[in-house]
Amino acid sequence: MALSVDELRSTVAGMRKAGLSTVQISDEMSLSQDTVTWLLSSSTEGASDRPTDMRIGWRTIGVRPTRIAAIGHIFADVALEECGEDIDTVVGISLNGILFAQEIAAQLNCEVSIYRSLNQEEKKGALSNKYGNVNGKTVMVVDDVLSTGQTMTQCIEHLRQNGAIIVLSAVLLNKTTLNEIEDVPLRGLIRAVMV
Repeated sequence: MALSVDELRSTVAGMRKAGLSTVQISDEMSLSQDTVTWLLSSSTEGASDRPTDMRIGWRTIGVRPTRIAAIGHIFADVALEECGEDIDTVVGISLNGILFAQEIAAQLNCEVSIYRSLNQEEKKGALSNKYGNVNGKTVMVVDDVLSTGQTMTQCIEHLRQNGAIIVLSAVLLNKTTLNEIEDVPLRGLIRAVMV
């Protein structure tokens, strides 16, 4: 895992050269989109516009399906505590929320759906039409890391436009002090905030 700013800058530049968008790099690196943009444009490490962020590495969880299942079980337990059995669909935000959503939906015996974060001027994201429909459904949204809340906010807005009733948002790691987002309760299995 790249630890220095120079290593991060080099890794991010390589991903951009390979054709990944800012959103995709942000997803892959578990960094905020603001940090990725800064790393792509910044040339001085001590620049005053440097965003406050932390790199999160959860590869130890991600490499084993049994570990993803265990985390999914914890997410499902939190969902039951917060909402009872009232969740019809679990929406995973691509890329990293998908596996968690699959496991949570299996635990809750409900549908699963996928939201693709595109972050393009004309279109912020899209629901996959191959999975559960959210119209009129009680929905939980899940992702891996919440850095600024931008992606989760876009997802919630998009789901509401498609008729979803969002009752819970959850992340593996919450890098903010937020306990709700867009009037939806937000639960992080872990919270890490800069002090």
